[in-house]
Amino acid sequence: MTKANNFQRIRELNYLQKAVLASALIERMLPNYGLFSEATGFGDETLLRNSLNVCWEKILLPKSKIDLEKQVEKIEPNVPELADFDMFGTYPAIDAATSLLSLMHGLVAQDEQEFISVSKISQATVARFIEYQMTVEGEIADNTAVREHPLMQYEIEVLGELIDFVENMGRITSDSVKALKKFALEDGQTNIGLTL
Repeated sequence: MTKANNFQRIRELNYLQKAVLASALIERMLPNYGLFSEATGFGDETLLRNSLNVCWEKILLPKSKIDLEKQVEKIEPNVPELADFDMFGTYPAIDAATSLLSLMHGLVAQDEQEFISVSKISQATVARFIEYQMTVEGEIADNTAVREHPLMQYEIEVLGELIDFVENMGRITSDSVKALKKFALEDGQTNIGLTL
C-alpha cells in the first residue's frame, strides 16, 4: 500500500473515524515520550496519558462537559524544547506531545485536519529516526532509502491496518474503542520500533 493511498483513505473517513485513528496512533507514540521522560527527568508521562484518556472519553461522549482547553494548558509546558536536550529521543517526545495537542485542538475546534496531521507526524517521527540511524551507521539517508527502510514500510503497513480496523468498526462504542486500542498496541512496540 502506498503512502498516498493511506492518506487518501484517511481523508475519506468520517470525523469520528479520523479522531479514533489519530488517538490510536498516539497510543503508539506516547511510550516514546515516557522513555524520554525517564531518561531526562523532564515532563510527566502520566499527565499525557491522562489527557489521552480524556480525549478517548470525549470522542465516546461528545456531549460530556470535559474541558479540553484545560488539558491543553497542562500539556503545553510538558513539550520539551529541542535546544534544552542533546539527545535524539527529544524528537519523538516532542512529536508525541505535539500529536496529542493536535488531537485536542481537533476535538475542541472539530477540525479534522488536526487528526490527519497526527498520522503525518507519526510517519515523520519514523522517517527522522531512520535518517538518524542511517547517519550514525555512515549510510546515506535519501528519500528512497528512508521510504524503503523496513521500519517505514512497517509504519505504512500498520497505518493501513489501523485504517482497515477503523473502517470496519461500525459504531464507535467503548467496546470497539477498547478493541482498537488493543489492536494498535498488539505488536508491543512504539511507532519507531521501541519495545513497550
